Amino acid sequence: MRSRTSTSGRTSSASSSNIFSLMWRAALRRATMPAMSDSAGTAREASRTRTLLWVNTTYFAEGLPYMIVRLLSSVFFTQLGVKERYLGYLNFLGVPWNFKFLWAPFLDGWSSKRAWQIVLQALVGALTCAVGALAFVAGGAQDPASFLGPIAVLFVVMAFVAATNDVAIDGYYLQALPRREDQALYSGYRVLAYRLSMVFARSGIVALVGWLASSRFGGSPHYSWAVGFCVSGGVMIALALAHARILPAVEPAARTGTHMARAAEAFSRGFTTYLAQPKVGIVLAFIVLYKLGDEVLFSMVTPFMLRELKVTAEQFAWIAGILGAFGTVAGAMAGGWWIKRVGLRRALWPLTICMNLNIWLYVWLAVAKPDPATSWGLAAIAAIHGVEQVAAGLGSAALLVFLLTTCSQEFKATHYAVGSAIMSVPGTIVGGMGGVIVESLGYTNLYLIAFAAALPSMAIIPWVPIREAEG
Repeated sequence: MRSRTSTSGRTSSASSSNIFSLMWRAALRRATMPAMSDSAGTAREASRTRTLLWVNTTYFAEGLPYMIVRLLSSVFFTQLGVKERYLGYLNFLGVPWNFKFLWAPFLDGWSSKRAWQIVLQALVGALTCAVGALAFVAGGAQDPASFLGPIAVLFVVMAFVAATNDVAIDGYYLQALPRREDQALYSGYRVLAYRLSMVFARSGIVALVGWLASSRFGGSPHYSWAVGFCVSGGVMIALALAHARILPAVEPAARTGTHMARAAEAFSRGFTTYLAQPKVGIVLAFIVLYKLGDEVLFSMVTPFMLRELKVTAEQFAWIAGILGAFGTVAGAMAGGWWIKRVGLRRALWPLTICMNLNIWLYVWLAVAKPDPATSWGLAAIAAIHGVEQVAAGLGSAALLVFLLTTCSQEFKATHYAVGSAIMSVPGTIVGGMGGVIVESLGYTNLYLIAFAAALPSMAIIPWVPIREAEG
């Protein structure tokens, strides 16, 4: 009896102990759950902060090299007194960006996008500093013009490196953020960072150079530009070093050409399917011609403002930098809103007319030549440049949406790359001849030719196939 009672007591005691243990564990779980939740929330917030940081810095590092090659080179050579025809040839520096999709598969075949962009950004920084060093040496040389050739070669090399850096950054963005929702979430920050790099170059660097030339170096453009380029190059090197620390590793380094072969095959299929779409001839003609007038107009806008209108570097900094950047963004946003509201088919004509009629404002500027030394003259130049940037943004929104309607879902990235390249090549080629036109016919006739170049795209609009559902 005692034995049974003892056994029963031990069983009852063990049962009670198990229940108490379970209750205790549940209480502990409830007590620690908020802390664990807070810890997970903190980790997610830290991850978002890190992502936001590298998205902003990488796209700043994408925009700044483009501005160094395409804008700062133009201002630099203009202030050094280079002839208009050679200033026009600077538009050919855009060719690597036109064709960067051709060598994009090579970046898939070796190393990683993270490693590629760190090396390329450091190289852009070194090349920019080299330009600054040559400009400094040229400032004290007996024949400064003899340095223009080597500097131009450096800009050509830098253009290819910078365009390849674009490929690495865009590819890394897609790999680090594979979900479409995340790509969309951070897309606004991409655009903002890119625009800030434009403001930094147009307003910050150009204003710095102008101030140094007038207050420190007795008007010498060589020494002031040496500082400007070295500051720009230093920023790129700093970004490369920062990215070596903050960029997460999102892909293994490719050691063979297997990935490259697959990417090349995918691109080939995408290219052929793009050319197989219905009415491809009209589609390509419209893409080629749509912004041709704008391309001719803007091909020589920097020397026109600095040399023809006598705008100072400081004035150019805020007119082209702050006002121009704001106008472009405002126009693109307004164009996108209008297209979303009424559809591309109904919005296309008003947006196109706004974009092209504004070319006549530059015709007036070329004829009237308002004096930027007066308040009225400077206000007129700034207002017309701002309005033209808004108009260009409206047209860019229309063309962007149209390009997207020509892309199939399966090959969307490749189709868009091909369409963008086709769109930009004619403008680069025609824009490259802008200086020759100015030397032969003057700025007024250049802008009349720009308006004439805008007419063919307007003429074929009624026959352009527009898929509203995809637009």
